[in-house]
Amino acid sequence: MELTGIESTVALVTGAARGIGAAVVGTLAGAGARVAAVDRDIEALTTVVSKLEAEGASVRAYRADVCDSEPVDALVRRVEEELGPIGILVNAAGVLHTGRVVELSDQQWNEIFSVNASGVFHVSRAVARRMMLRRGGAIVTVASNAAGVPRTEMSAYAASKAASAQFTRCLGLELADYGIRCNVVSPGSTDTPMLRAMLGEGGDPRQVIEGSPSAYRVGIPLRKLARPQDVAEAVAYLVSDQAGHVTMHDLYVDGGAALHV
Repeated sequence: MELTGIESTVALVTGAARGIGAAVVGTLAGAGARVAAVDRDIEALTTVVSKLEAEGASVRAYRADVCDSEPVDALVRRVEEELGPIGILVNAAGVLHTGRVVELSDQQWNEIFSVNASGVFHVSRAVARRMMLRRGGAIVTVASNAAGVPRTEMSAYAASKAASAQFTRCLGLELADYGIRCNVVSPGSTDTPMLRAMLGEGGDPRQVIEGSPSAYRVGIPLRKLARPQDVAEAVAYLVSDQAGHVTMHDLYVDGGAALHV
């Protein structure tokens, strides 16, 4: 199926320097979008953008920290001045700290929520205000299957992703009258730098695939990790014309790991 409605559309993607965010940038650019790639790590972001530009993609790097609303508002204004009206927003910025609740610090909790929840709010609000005037657009938030399944040592991350997912669905309800669709993609274990860091040096991805009874994890029924591209292609579908009647949906891309209904 060829996806339509992406070509020539301005797409803003946060968390664009690596992992799922970088894959989303590449996928949307490959479909003809003009992409504003946003991250606070400008060095890593420049590497991603330079590679895509060399391949002929229309991508521009923007440094911004989604935790602060004023710079976010300025970013959105600048992107629209330089690239044109934003028709697609993908909230892919995210951070992870693991640890048992009794050991988590205030700083870890606050950082996770600042990026994973407040960041989604800041960027979505700034873009939605402009989309409403044009009565159209598509917003996708990359959450996690941990938002719907309790995980040991992932309480802050899971809670922040649950907040961002439900926020996005509520936003979709408020924006439906304006023809703006808001959806969620919830990946499971995906082969990204974040997962590798969580596994630690010498960590074996097979332990994620097999599951862990002591941690109440059932494993991945499809017997493989997701690729960032798997998630990016789900995002691309949800922002395309082919998903024109889909909104407030939470699409799990986890190989069946959540046993999601």
